[in-house]
Amino acid sequence: MSDLHYTRNIGIMAHIDAGKTTTTERILYYTGKNYKLGETHEGSATMDWMVQEQERGITITSAATTVYWEWHGNSYKYNIIDTPGHVDFTVEVERSLRVLDGAIAIFCAVGGVEPQSETVWRQADKYHVPRIAFINKMDRAGADFFGVLEQIKDKLKANPIPIEIPIGQEDLYKGVVDLIANKALIWDESSNGTKFYEVPMPEDLKETVADYRQRLIEGVAEENEELLEKFLDNPDSITADDIIAEIRKATLELRIVPVMCGSAFKNKGIQTLLDAVAAFLPGPLDIREVEGINPKTEKSETRPMDVNAPFSALAFKIATDPYVGRLCFFRVYSGALDSGSYVYNANTGKKERVARIMQMHSNKQNPLDRIEAGDIGAAVGLRDIKTGHTMCDEKHPIVLESMKFPDPVISLAVEPLTQGEMDKLENALQKLAEEDPTFRTKTDEVSGQTIISGMGELHLDIIIDRLRREFGVEVHQGRPEVAYKEAITRTVQHREVYKKQTGGRGKFADILFELGPADEGVTGLQFINDVKGGNIPKEFIPAIQKGFEGAMLNGVLAGYPVDSLKVRVIDGSSHPVDSDQLSFEVCAKIGFKEACRKAMPVLLEPIMKLEVLTPDAYVGDVTGDLNRRRGVLENVSARIGVQAIHAQVPLEQMFGYVTALRTITSGRANATMEFSHYEMVSREQQENILKSKYNYY
Repeated sequence: MSDLHYTRNIGIMAHIDAGKTTTTERILYYTGKNYKLGETHEGSATMDWMVQEQERGITITSAATTVYWEWHGNSYKYNIIDTPGHVDFTVEVERSLRVLDGAIAIFCAVGGVEPQSETVWRQADKYHVPRIAFINKMDRAGADFFGVLEQIKDKLKANPIPIEIPIGQEDLYKGVVDLIANKALIWDESSNGTKFYEVPMPEDLKETVADYRQRLIEGVAEENEELLEKFLDNPDSITADDIIAEIRKATLELRIVPVMCGSAFKNKGIQTLLDAVAAFLPGPLDIREVEGINPKTEKSETRPMDVNAPFSALAFKIATDPYVGRLCFFRVYSGALDSGSYVYNANTGKKERVARIMQMHSNKQNPLDRIEAGDIGAAVGLRDIKTGHTMCDEKHPIVLESMKFPDPVISLAVEPLTQGEMDKLENALQKLAEEDPTFRTKTDEVSGQTIISGMGELHLDIIIDRLRREFGVEVHQGRPEVAYKEAITRTVQHREVYKKQTGGRGKFADILFELGPADEGVTGLQFINDVKGGNIPKEFIPAIQKGFEGAMLNGVLAGYPVDSLKVRVIDGSSHPVDSDQLSFEVCAKIGFKEACRKAMPVLLEPIMKLEVLTPDAYVGDVTGDLNRRRGVLENVSARIGVQAIHAQVPLEQMFGYVTALRTITSGRANATMEFSHYEMVSREQQENILKSKYNYY
């Protein structure tokens, strides 16, 4: 357990191209895990091990690794997860942050706080993950350290506290001034950045350093009465250890974000970042207890971060490995697990045997005999476990808080080249859906086609590529379609009587209910039982609820799902012989369809948040094109050398947008897009969508 003081479970998160994978590669190099530097643009990055990642130079799947680092005479163990930056793979960030204790948020010194930076920041806020900010690419033209600090303050509503100041910017970037130790450090380029030296403080920085260091010491002194006295008597008596202890405390309480800088590609600033992980980010013991629900008593319980407590762990990722089969990544919160032992799945109520336990390094595995509280590992042999399930001790069951994943926004039809490969395709899609909770697959009831749904065009593109390469299934694909939803706009009352007489025992159910839009902020079915006097026996009420929940998967306009609904069951009747649970479930399903038709159903479409970075000359052309795509312009702001256009645009208008944008701007603009919300479509638009849907089939 003493090792837990020196364990850090951290993630690396950022917008696309901020340099997450390059930073991770440098960490592997300086900690001695790798003997040569892997580069993303050359396709040689260790953490980007998928063929698709190497070809495209992007991260698709979060990869885990373990490294060791010496700080203040102690050896620290870092479990690191490198997450993707592209919004289509946001699930990877979400599930990683759920099980990590701390994170490094990387920002580009030129791009600053970009749209996906805001998304991952909000995800980290949701799981209360303390973080360090690392402003990367300080060597690039247009790098602005203090400008990015302001953006972190304004856009992310955070409290960034610089603990380093850059020495030079752009071509002249050499190193950093460590404000805590009050030292200037410069990296030796001839040694791939492995050596760095203390140098005299540059004259032009003395004033800036003195100002920021004074602010840092004042801020630290305000936090602690003893230090305040020291500060008032003699500010110089406050030591580096005093400052580190107070910064750590404020970081863990999410009151501040320590900010550092460097250039991962030019091998500068990584060692000080590794020191800061040990100094300021939490270890498992800082997150003392984990909370969950006992499935037997349905009461809240806690588990201490202790190897002697009953075992509990959360499965946060399922992956298919060509050599070992199904891999389940998990974080152990309490107790210990031995290889070859059994675990209890608290979500399904089943026991499963853990054949082997692995420690991961990218896509390679190192076998372990035992894994203990606070650690992250992968298990082989678990068949029924899914992302978000809790593994625990059968005698002490607990269900830990799971993760919520966004619904897919885009679909397309796929079919194998030959009918003989249909089973192979279904198996492959099932495996991919197990790995990725934002990827769904279903068979369309009308056409019989296999429909796959995901978070964006790139997401589905990668899925189809993986079908071909990993599973050997070639497919024909249809055109992409938007994943619409349905909603109702009025509250109506409806009585549904379901009778069936086929000789012998019949079917009978009678329900009077009110159906309308759910209360604000509620998703799913808001079910209220207001039946008085036992007119519908209690045992049939859950069947009614189940019927409505099932019916919501297919709306009345075009079979799209209904996201939220309020149903109040008022009255009804039953037959002593003919009524059963199935009768009431079927009655609710039929009643839903009839009532929805009277409740003014409408279609909802996904609206995307778009940011386009374009040279000044093309702003008019880009905004004109967005207006034609039913886009709503939010603002246009100046960045160094470019204009940033922010807009909200319906997804239906955005297929192939990147190609169109390149044409308009001669390839000089780029765009990033993420899901924002669902919005009602106009009556005319709705008619067009329904026409094309039914003509298509």
